[in-house]
Amino acid sequence: MFSIAALVPSPPILVPELCGGATGAIPGHPGDPRARLRAAVLAAAEVLAAVTDRWTVIGTGAADQVFGPETVGTFRGFGADVRVALSAAAAAEPDPQHPLPVLIAGWLRGQVAPAVSAEVRIVAEDTSVACCFELGAKLRAELDNSDERHGVLVIADGAATLSLKAPGYLDERAGAVQDELDRALSAGDLAGLRALDPTLSAELVLSGRAAYQVLAGLFDTDPMVETLYQDAPFGVGYDVSLWRPAGTES
Repeated sequence: MFSIAALVPSPPILVPELCGGATGAIPGHPGDPRARLRAAVLAAAEVLAAVTDRWTVIGTGAADQVFGPETVGTFRGFGADVRVALSAAAAAEPDPQHPLPVLIAGWLRGQVAPAVSAEVRIVAEDTSVACCFELGAKLRAELDNSDERHGVLVIADGAATLSLKAPGYLDERAGAVQDELDRALSAGDLAGLRALDPTLSAELVLSGRAAYQVLAGLFDTDPMVETLYQDAPFGVGYDVSLWRPAGTES
């Protein structure tokens, strides 16, 4: 049975070992934005872990892919051999080529829910809006028909063109699009998320567009949303929130 979804972003800086052990203030930022983001992400994952036994993880990539609980990965390609897995029983050779949502999901599972088993479903970034909503609705029906306590973890990033130092450089259109995305995510506005345009999202390097729309497709009506974090400290829009069907208790 499905009862909750958590939304987190995918920056490798979530993993302390990839920051070289650095802590403290970063020039131009109040305090350490990495620590604040990491704390929010871990808090969301802890809530998810407290009420679920299995996770279905939704991320985006170049093509549709599925990674089962036997998957093992490593962040070696990002600078440190931090090994992660999608279940406690996974014993395969770690693969550094796995998509980032797989690695982040495995890291979060290890941090807050080592007994949980996860499956990652990568949705192609160019998947149509209608198909994304259909995928979300089918996933909801699949999970509701299970006797296990299922949660959904969505790993997605907003526009990566919000500043001159952003990975995609600055696009003057990105601010307004990210503001509307932040509003829709905070409100659980399903119609607002449906309005995300695939072409414009691609131009703004808004890589999480398809995953956001799969998340929206999980719900028949606007859900209850608890926003834990919403900011763009490195020129990329990051949102952390918990989504529950309307009428359920938190």
